[in-house]
Amino acid sequence: MSHAQTRSARRQRFEQLFDAHYSAVSGYAHRRAAPGDAEDAVGETFLVAWRRIDDVPREAKPWLLGVARRVLANQRRAGARRAALTERVTREPTGRDELERSPTLAALRRLSDGDREVLLLAAWDGLTTAEAAAVLGCSPTAAKVRLHRARRRLRGALEELQAAAPVPAAATAVTPRLEECHDE
Repeated sequence: MSHAQTRSARRQRFEQLFDAHYSAVSGYAHRRAAPGDAEDAVGETFLVAWRRIDDVPREAKPWLLGVARRVLANQRRAGARRAALTERVTREPTGRDELERSPTLAALRRLSDGDREVLLLAAWDGLTTAEAAAVLGCSPTAAKVRLHRARRRLRGALEELQAAAPVPAAATAVTPRLEECHDE
């Protein structure tokens, strides 16, 4: 079978799969989530099916509902993380007071985007090193090294800020979160 025929067969299989199971997947998602989240979950479920069309078993409905279940669970976890982050952010000081009270945030702003990203994935998003690696598109070992180096540069930036304008130790209270992020 040529490449074009294989692609055509895969597309045809997906279209049949979609036609046969869309209503079941949609119903499953709508019974378990708000309408907007349900539609997103249905779309994500069929995106997974398209990407993994060769892995979809002959009895596709249970497999698709399993994918939808995991997609909905991921949405709930992400929503919980967003809500927790929103709560933390609303408790943080804003404006000029924020910089005066939080040298850690000022130090974070001095770091490169890459350093900031790996630190925030671990500290604020609560990801393990392996999970952060998946987000960053690198190996867990590379993520661990990036995190270690970013922490070292953050400490250096904090020391520079402290030397330039000494601040009370209590003002760096957010630092332990960045120092103790998950290394699993």
